[in-house]
Amino acid sequence: MNEKKVRHILSLSGGKDSTALALYMRDKVSEMEYVFCDTGEELQETYDYLRKIEAHLGKKIAYLNPDRPFAHYLHIYRDVLPDPRTRWCTRMLKLRPFEKYVGDAPVVLYVGIRADESQRTGYVSTKPNIRSRFPFVEDGLRHKDIMRILDDSGLGLPEYYKWRSRSGCYFCFFQQRREWVGLLENHKELYERAAQFEKIDPQTGEHYTWLEEYSLTELAENEAEIERIKQQYEERKARECQRMVDLSLGDVFAADESEALSGCTICHL
Repeated sequence: MNEKKVRHILSLSGGKDSTALALYMRDKVSEMEYVFCDTGEELQETYDYLRKIEAHLGKKIAYLNPDRPFAHYLHIYRDVLPDPRTRWCTRMLKLRPFEKYVGDAPVVLYVGIRADESQRTGYVSTKPNIRSRFPFVEDGLRHKDIMRILDDSGLGLPEYYKWRSRSGCYFCFFQQRREWVGLLENHKELYERAAQFEKIDPQTGEHYTWLEEYSLTELAENEAEIERIKQQYEERKARECQRMVDLSLGDVFAADESEALSGCTICHL
């Protein structure tokens, strides 16, 4: 691989890890290209945060858009919503635009997986001209280091972290039930739009819904269930905080529970 012709690319998601990596690499790779795979189904808070990132980096972020919107591909896939087993949304809305942008030139892709995230392998392109690097893993940076980078920069966290644990589409299937409730409370119009993607097959009665237990419309109308979800979340959070206190004498670093899932290195870092 001729190093003089290699492109260096860092894909931002509007989340904390990829943002911290961009700040970490800013003065290490001067020719770095910054991209954001824009599905057109993002939260406004994500776009707001990306503008702040641009200001800190002093470079423009290239927005990569799919050829067709989510609704088009949903129709092609016969109204079957994406899930962890059939992640066509990542392939069509993120990986395909990214691979088109990259072309056939040799590329080093910088990925924000942390040293304390060995369980998250990511979902990456298989193009032979793309070689991934994991600077946080290489340098042993963990969750507390990422938070320090963001705090020291003055950038902090995106606003959606007040009710959501990850970046990505507002209807991301990786969301926990508490996050769907958060979407309902913070962006009711987007919640209702996500609900419109749900379908019931009139012939088989099969449900194509984001949540296995019920549709989003049913959840929004069930105040008791919403309160139960919120209460369960607070109880779980309290248990997790106590667990961290109990283990604080050891070599313990906070890790976002939601990121333990095998996510997409383009999608939600």
